[in-house]
Amino acid sequence: MNPINAADRINRRIFLRRSGGGIGLAALASLMNDDAMASATGLTSAGGLPGLPHFAPKAKRVIYLFQSGAPSQVDLFDYKPNLEKLRGTELPDSIRNGQRLTGMTSGQKSFPIASSQFQFARHGKSGAWLSELLPYTATMADRLCFIKSMFTEAINHDPAITFFQTGSQLAGRPSIGSWLSYGLGSENRDMPAFVVLTSKGTGRPDDQPLYDRLWGSGFLPTQHQGVKFRNTGDPVLFLSNPPGVDREIRRGMLDDLAQLNGQRSQIVGDPEINTRISQYEMAFRMQASVPDLTNISHEPASVVDSYGPNVRKPGTYAANCLLARRLIERDVRFVQLFHMGWDHHGNLPKAIRGQCSDTDQPTTALLNDLQSRGLLDDTLVVWGGEFGRTVYSQGGLTADNYGRDHHPRCFTVWMAGAGVKGGITLGETDDYCYNITRDPVHVHDLHATILHLLGIDHTRLTYKFQGRYFRLTDVHGELVKQVLA
Repeated sequence: MNPINAADRINRRIFLRRSGGGIGLAALASLMNDDAMASATGLTSAGGLPGLPHFAPKAKRVIYLFQSGAPSQVDLFDYKPNLEKLRGTELPDSIRNGQRLTGMTSGQKSFPIASSQFQFARHGKSGAWLSELLPYTATMADRLCFIKSMFTEAINHDPAITFFQTGSQLAGRPSIGSWLSYGLGSENRDMPAFVVLTSKGTGRPDDQPLYDRLWGSGFLPTQHQGVKFRNTGDPVLFLSNPPGVDREIRRGMLDDLAQLNGQRSQIVGDPEINTRISQYEMAFRMQASVPDLTNISHEPASVVDSYGPNVRKPGTYAANCLLARRLIERDVRFVQLFHMGWDHHGNLPKAIRGQCSDTDQPTTALLNDLQSRGLLDDTLVVWGGEFGRTVYSQGGLTADNYGRDHHPRCFTVWMAGAGVKGGITLGETDDYCYNITRDPVHVHDLHATILHLLGIDHTRLTYKFQGRYFRLTDVHGELVKQVLA
């Protein structure tokens, strides 16, 4: 046998740690008979872990409509009628109570109350308060579960968004979609378990950027990272074969490449090589499945038009909402839409109108579309950003203009669909929309509840890395029982 170069060796401890439990073999499940592989490795035929789900799930899939930049709960959901009388007065020290501020407003000498310019009204039998900016959302008030007492630990965008996606403010942990791919696997052999769609808002097109690590797999095998669909050209890079290469040639090339990678895997024992083989095979199958997915020509015109005027523009929020429904129809486990543009430190009245114009009608159309197809019964939909906005104005306050700084102390998210009580509002904030007064819900609590609806005990979905067992909720998280149907 030829000697192995020292650089090619993988020591026994690393090999056992990284390939123990059949992870390397699991990556090859798509290349072999699923049932035979499940028997050999203990994994389910869908590629998930044995024993999962831990109990009967209410939801099979998730659509997470992440509003990046942090929507203002003061102007959309958390109605405070007395603030109009206090407009322009100083936020009392007893309310702020020494809480930290960002560097953008910590130097302000004045913190004037900025009541919302927008009218609020009650909607549905539940009487949910909603801003005039959300007329379409208002029509489905009785289907939504509003959580007005969300809070988080981070006060700046990058750590706050990272925290919502991974359960940690520090980059490098697996994203929530990756945890679900790892734990539950996929129900569609021809599509990834976790797909990401992004769009830019018209309210603030130059808003905070997004990073691919937000849907990364961290220390989990890389086959579980989110697959981002692009907004122009091929939805996935290199999906189309180059000129002169047909599907038969591509198949032969991948077979030869799999052989070479298989030989290398036997030498060094690195499970990531098997992941690479698996991902090549997934890409090959996606060459056939994705073009059909993105072709909406056979959708009824009435359905397409319900998503609004931008639905036929690839890469818009509306187009991505329709694509999310089509992905869910094909049993993609976790679909995450990131819509940028909600960071309104100034010129908020104009900017937030643009954001709501982007999102209000398509979001409502998505829920109605899911409902009409019977998909909402086993699909969980989540809407929200990384934190809230301050009740005081950042910069000058005028009769028709104001801005708001970051506010992690309280904000609103909503949920709908499988396993969630519709037509309820959980939690309250004080008269200044600054502090939570009832039923606080932490990010870890929200994660624990999402996992629960998918049939997962959040304390039992773990992965050992660097000598410690990690989980999405770290060592925290309580189930929010009040929102469960």
